[in-house]
Amino acid sequence: MAYLLAIASAALYGAADFLGGIASRRASTIAIVVTSQGCGLLALLLILPLLPPSSPSTGDLVWGATAGAAGGVGVALLYRALAVGRMAVVAPTTAVCAVIIPVVAGTLMGDRLAPLTTIGIGLALMAILLVSRQTIESHGGAANSGRLPSGVWLALASGVAIGLFYLALARSGTMAGMWPLVGARAASVTLFGILAMWSAQSLRLTAPVAGIAIAAGVVDMCANALYLVATRHASLSVVVTLSSLYPASTVLLARVVLGERLSAWQVAGVVCALVAIALIVGGGSLPF
Repeated sequence: MAYLLAIASAALYGAADFLGGIASRRASTIAIVVTSQGCGLLALLLILPLLPPSSPSTGDLVWGATAGAAGGVGVALLYRALAVGRMAVVAPTTAVCAVIIPVVAGTLMGDRLAPLTTIGIGLALMAILLVSRQTIESHGGAANSGRLPSGVWLALASGVAIGLFYLALARSGTMAGMWPLVGARAASVTLFGILAMWSAQSLRLTAPVAGIAIAAGVVDMCANALYLVATRHASLSVVVTLSSLYPASTVLLARVVLGERLSAWQVAGVVCALVAIALIVGGGSLPF
C-alpha cells in the first residue's frame, strides 16, 4: 500500500507542477505561489481534525518551516522555469538535481556511495547535458547549440531547493503527523507574502488563473501528504524513488495538452533522467 501511495504522490506532484506552470504563464509567479501554497495550507487545516491524533515537537515544526522555506523557493523557481521553458525538459532536470542533493549530503556525512548510485549520478549529469541540448537553425542552415534552452538554469536551481526540502522534511518525527507540512506551508506563504509586499507585487488573479493556482496548491498538498505517509510505512529509499518519478506525469501532460515536441537528443535525456533518479536513490541509503 505504501508503494501505491508513493506512486500516487508522483502522479500528483507532476500534475501540480503542470498546473502551476500553466498558471505562471498567465500571471505573476509570486501571486501563483502565494495563492497555491495558501490554498494548500487551508485544505490541510480543514482535514487535520479528521486525522489520527499526533504529537509534534517544536523541532518537527522547525524542520517543517525550514522545508517550507526551501520548498517555496524551489516551487517558485520551478513554476517560472515551466512558464518560460519546455515542461518536458524542465521537469526531469529539476527532479535529477533534487535527488542528487540528498545523496551528496549523505556522502558529506560519511555515507559511501553504492555502485548503482555512482552510475546514476553519472547518468544524471549526462541527462542534464542531453535535455539542455538546443539546436537552432541559422540562416545558412547550420546548427548552433551555443546556448541553453529557456528555463534550464532556473530548473537546476529549483532542483537544489527542492532537494533541501526533501532533506528537511524527512528530519521530522514519525509522531508529528501532518504538522510538519503545516509548518512548511505556513513558512512558504509567509515568505512569499512578505516578498510580494516588499516588491509591491499584486496578488490579484483572474478567476480562471486563480482556479488553476488553487487546483495546483491542493493537488500539491495531497501529493506531500501521500509522500509523508508513505515514508512512515515503507523503505524511504524506495518511496523517494517512486515519488521522484513525477516528471513522467508532467511530461505526459505537456505532450497531451500542449503538444510539446522534443528532439531525439532531448527525448534521450528525459529517459536518462528518469533512469538516473531510480539508480541514485535506489542504489544507496539516504541520510535520514
